[in-house]
Amino acid sequence: MLAELRAYVKEQSEAVSGLLDVYLAIGRPFLLNSNICDEFNRYCAETGCTALAGSPLAKMVVKTQEAAIRKPWLYLDVRLRVGRWRYLRIHLESLLIEEVSTVDFLRVKEKIVKDPALVDDWTLEFDLAPFERDFPKLKEPRSIGRGVEFLNRQLSSQLFQALGKGDRLLLDFLYLHKYRGKQLMLNRQIKDVGELRDGLHQADDYLADCDANSQWEVVGPELEALGFAPGWGRTAKQMRRTFALLSDILEAPEPSQLEKFLGRLPMIFNLVILSPHGYFGQENVLGLPDTGGQIVYILDQVQALEQELRNRNHDVGLDIKPQILVVTRLIPEAGETTCDQRLEPIKGTEYARILRVPFRYENGEVVPHWISRFEVWPYLARFAADAQGEIMAELGRRPDLIIGNYSDGNLVAYLLSHQLGVTQCNIAHALEKTKYLHSALYWQDNDPNYHFSSQFTADLIAMNTADFIISSTYQEIAGSKTIAGQYESYSSFTMPDLYRVVNGIDVFDPKFNIVSPGADAKVYFPYSEKKRRLTQMDDDIDSLIFGGPRPDTRGVLADRKKPVIFTMARLDRIKNLTGLVEWYANSPQLRKLANLVLVGGYIDAGASGDQEEQEQIGRMHELLNEHGLDGQVRWLGMRLDKQFSGELYRVVADNGGVFVQPALFEAFGLTVIEAMASGLPTFATCYGGPLEIIEDGISGFHIDPNHGAAAANRIVDFFTRCRQEPAYWQELSAGGIDRVESRYTWKRYANRLVTLSCIYGFWHYASDLDRQETRRYLEMFYNLQFRPRAEGMEGGN
Repeated sequence: MLAELRAYVKEQSEAVSGLLDVYLAIGRPFLLNSNICDEFNRYCAETGCTALAGSPLAKMVVKTQEAAIRKPWLYLDVRLRVGRWRYLRIHLESLLIEEVSTVDFLRVKEKIVKDPALVDDWTLEFDLAPFERDFPKLKEPRSIGRGVEFLNRQLSSQLFQALGKGDRLLLDFLYLHKYRGKQLMLNRQIKDVGELRDGLHQADDYLADCDANSQWEVVGPELEALGFAPGWGRTAKQMRRTFALLSDILEAPEPSQLEKFLGRLPMIFNLVILSPHGYFGQENVLGLPDTGGQIVYILDQVQALEQELRNRNHDVGLDIKPQILVVTRLIPEAGETTCDQRLEPIKGTEYARILRVPFRYENGEVVPHWISRFEVWPYLARFAADAQGEIMAELGRRPDLIIGNYSDGNLVAYLLSHQLGVTQCNIAHALEKTKYLHSALYWQDNDPNYHFSSQFTADLIAMNTADFIISSTYQEIAGSKTIAGQYESYSSFTMPDLYRVVNGIDVFDPKFNIVSPGADAKVYFPYSEKKRRLTQMDDDIDSLIFGGPRPDTRGVLADRKKPVIFTMARLDRIKNLTGLVEWYANSPQLRKLANLVLVGGYIDAGASGDQEEQEQIGRMHELLNEHGLDGQVRWLGMRLDKQFSGELYRVVADNGGVFVQPALFEAFGLTVIEAMASGLPTFATCYGGPLEIIEDGISGFHIDPNHGAAAANRIVDFFTRCRQEPAYWQELSAGGIDRVESRYTWKRYANRLVTLSCIYGFWHYASDLDRQETRRYLEMFYNLQFRPRAEGMEGGN
């Protein structure tokens, strides 16, 4: 690439110099991919320089994620493909092109944002590459997010090629399975692999002569005499299938068979899910600060996981009731929520509970009030220690799996799994680093409000210590062809005066797995299923959308015959509801074709305790006033429960409306799934999960939130076509429903997550997945970097 680029720049030096002058004229030290590409295209169009289009330079421009200007050089951060980066610099006068190292590129960025004389060559560098040198990693971008498949192929071949080693490890692993002192799978009568093989043959011969539906009470005594214990199956037929799987693996191990066998093992009975920040409750919490889709996700996740674990236990012949604890913060000053209750049963489950543990000050006093997710870091170490005792008391034993949620929950998951020796699963939901422009580079400016230095350090530690990581989409890990993923953005970055990350999170690590959540099928179902509709809500919904003034609404729709553009989200900058209102306001055609109804935030800024939300509320009022939108926009400043919101989606669909999710970035997009499942044609951001959820033009539409006019025009085109072709609305509605039913269900999610837990549990036991060198390095980083930063925060422990 470099040689070809040099030759081209030399040949077209005049045109290239002109382009560089354009970049310089912008007057900013850092340019993003959108700036670089937009200016390139504008320059080509205005100068008529068609030679640049399709040239090696054009290809590099598209792949450049960021440019940094420090005269006399222009530095380029070029993403050749997913996870593969090169750093170049072009001399602004001579047009000399050179490659620079990751460290050199980061050092230049530091010199731009601070006094160059103060940039220290001995800045601490976070670099895991030396510790991971011999660890198996994926190579192909298309394999990212399918880590368990890679491990099964890679490690099973290595393990079983060593004569007898793999067989013996599998035998020893089966010995480990117990529940409250009761032996499962194998008893000690089988002493070696040879005896296991013989036992499997004898057991199969015996079961072949039994009734296929015979259960352990009938066949158990004979099987126990052969060395087997409960856990192989509920019926003789199921037991034979599991015996056959193991026999095949011992004969000739095949990765898919190994995965199927390990996924059947009874390993997960007690599960802990961590979500410390926000208000974690089942009612009256949505819309409160830091409280949104993650709560819905976890509550739906818990119901699905409990059902999955119960089904699995039943199928292997065990009458064990799984226990799930969602561990969160206890908030004494909880308002109208239940967040001041220590223990709360989770609706729709039998054995799942919310366990709340308070934050404490250094003197042990309980913190009584809510604390922003950006401010929780000083309290997490004490919280983890207190939670450990509470968890052990509730479960009566250590959990079999710990799942962390978001940055704070993932850090606590690390602390607990480290202490208890339990498999750790992380779910990011959203990594703040990609939400806020140059958040790491300007961390010192951001830290008073956001404390990114603590959060990004916690992310590096937690993600690298997790046994496996669940991602909702491929985009979340590795982005797209042109845009880096959330995790990929942690591969290298700098926080000046703190440390540089040279090799942070590697998206080719086999710990990443894509497991997409779903929408609650009991709540979000197609509008066409009339018998299931909650018609008792019709009057209330009609009043909310088309009714007169209320204290918690603004705007009264003048023409109720027009279809509705519907959106619902937290009222913060990233969710971009004010951006959608601005697109609508500036599109006369869209205003003529449809009304806009939005649910988010409060109408009165004084009712919010969140500064960013207050700013967005003010901006919303400005837009409504400036453009005179009160007859075309209905703003509902309220929180809606799930059942009501599900029916609201369907009512909007009844009237030929659409759902729009305009976020600047969305990690996954639960509202997108909910709207599609309800049959509502959906337009959603092209940045993040929705890019993968929606097949553009088939099950919905992608829109670019950075180009509002184009997004508005796309919605205009849809409504216009629907007027001309009424069947077109139905076509998109059906496409969305089909997409969700085939890819995004909680049943699929729960099955996959439990299977992954079993497989990673085995490989953790059978190989060096623990990566002791890396863990020791991260322990040091936690103690020397994270703890001092967290404890130094105002009000910290």
